[in-house]
Amino acid sequence: MEEVRDFSYLDRNLAEIRQKLAAAAARSPYGQEPRLLLATKYATAEEMNYCAAAGVRLFGENRVPALLEKADRLDLAGGEMHFIGSLQTNKVKYVVGRVALIHSLDSLKLAEEIDRQAKKRGITQDVLVEINSGREENKGGIFPELLGDFLDGAFAFPHLRVRGLMTMAPVCEEKEEYRKYFRETYQIFIDIFEKKLHNIGRYNDTSILSMGMSDSFEIAVEEGANLVRLGRAAFAK
Repeated sequence: MEEVRDFSYLDRNLAEIRQKLAAAAARSPYGQEPRLLLATKYATAEEMNYCAAAGVRLFGENRVPALLEKADRLDLAGGEMHFIGSLQTNKVKYVVGRVALIHSLDSLKLAEEIDRQAKKRGITQDVLVEINSGREENKGGIFPELLGDFLDGAFAFPHLRVRGLMTMAPVCEEKEEYRKYFRETYQIFIDIFEKKLHNIGRYNDTSILSMGMSDSFEIAVEEGANLVRLGRAAFAK
């Protein structure tokens, strides 16, 4: 007889997260409806399937081996799998076409390889440009002041579609310290990204601003995020 697992902790966690998301959105002056993505680095395929049945539609892996290992055991009920980790060019072929969105475009070399692999498959791969909002030399992402020129290069690839921006703020001791990074990224999102899309005729109202994780998602939503990535907050028992 198949063992029936108790996933009540997932129900509790998701209910709390949704309540906090709604409250943060009500406090935000921007009127967005933030979407929830579950970061599944430490989640099992069974936990992911349960969350999908409970209404979660977005899931994100940050390691290619885990993405491939779980693939055959997932039933996401019409949901989307995203790739949210740092992506090496030699792993792109395993990701393109398997995920709806890559969150971590941070070089034109990577853009070129994503475009090449997408062309081979006859598809257009959606991506987010990663912003290094803390300007940390040891981390990936485009420095804010370089984004305009980077987008000029990224938009030139016909099989790659830039859907928005993602940032991972520096680790902060106090939650309120995250606010300045999210606030700057939101202004970049409006002033550079969306204006540039308007100028080249590609703007639509589904542009994505992905900010905030388990420690910071409420502040991120207050500052304009329309997608948050939560792992620990969702899967903690």
